[in-house]
Amino acid sequence: FKLKSEFKTDIEAANIPLIFVIIKIYIKNILSKVYKYHMKILAIQNRMGIGDTVIFLPFIKALYKKFNSPISLLVKESSKADQYLFQTNYIDKILILERDSNNDSRHSGLLGSFNLINDLKKYNFEKIFIFNSSLRFNLIARFSNIPAIYQYPLFNKNKQHITDTPKKFLKDKLDINVNEDPDIQISDDLISEAIKKFQIDKNELNILMGIGGSGPTKRIPSRVFLEVIDKILKIKKCKFFLATGKNNEEQIILNEILDTKYRNFCVPLDKFSIRETLPIIKNCNLSICNDSSFSHLSAALGVKTITLMADTPLVYGNYSSNMFPILPDGEETVSHNTLGKEKINSEKIFNKLIEITN
Repeated sequence: FKLKSEFKTDIEAANIPLIFVIIKIYIKNILSKVYKYHMKILAIQNRMGIGDTVIFLPFIKALYKKFNSPISLLVKESSKADQYLFQTNYIDKILILERDSNNDSRHSGLLGSFNLINDLKKYNFEKIFIFNSSLRFNLIARFSNIPAIYQYPLFNKNKQHITDTPKKFLKDKLDINVNEDPDIQISDDLISEAIKKFQIDKNELNILMGIGGSGPTKRIPSRVFLEVIDKILKIKKCKFFLATGKNNEEQIILNEILDTKYRNFCVPLDKFSIRETLPIIKNCNLSICNDSSFSHLSAALGVKTITLMADTPLVYGNYSSNMFPILPDGEETVSHNTLGKEKINSEKIFNKLIEITN
């Protein structure tokens, strides 16, 4: 009886910690599903425009996949990143770098560096990826107590290719190969709301026309767009969404298109924010855009985009598989000072459109 009693006691003693282990594992699994751990990672992309930020998105997404954590961005306000990345799942926080040429912004100058250090410290970032060669950002990262710092080689700003340099950077530092297109995500609900609000008929051809541009040499004349509209309407029922800014020259181009017999086939988007235009663009079958923010946004939303390259390095119009560049007549490539906006051929645009849609 004594032996049997002792044996029973031993079993009960052994079962107690086993039960605790099982409970602990169960609780850990539940918590891991509810409170999934994410590393706090910051990426600095301090180029100015929307296009530059969009071009860098594949590298940000690659970091997200590598560390299984959404990435926070430090970008300039001119990037307008909060307007188009608010539903993209690999982006965490969007922090604004408040610097301008007048040196009177919050992050400008020596005092601004200390302000930026204090701002970054609040987030307790564990890693930082600096997509430039600036010693200033290197020191800011160190004084912000970020343990792991990855950066382009210091003092090596010249001839940094917009896509090749970050590819090499992530390959050298993390052995990551980046070959994806930029990817901007937007919810099905917003897409459906846009269909109702703008009466988008999926049986028609819906085309975004990015008729604006950041400089006068990038803005293709209205006659080219009108010629394309005329050619398309002869073969297909179509609606054209005209995307442009409020710059006076851009408004002139917009009004030159609207003051024609094609007005009823056009929907101007100049009074809508970028955030509001995203679901409209996503509903389009394809886009025809100057080298502008809308060409980059359109391609990143997965829309086939014909890019009209008049006076910008070709890489800005062909870095994505969703981009189909049209060059000025007589040119085999384009760059700054090509000055080819008067030589963009509407017939080439139309033929490319037929090729894409068939």
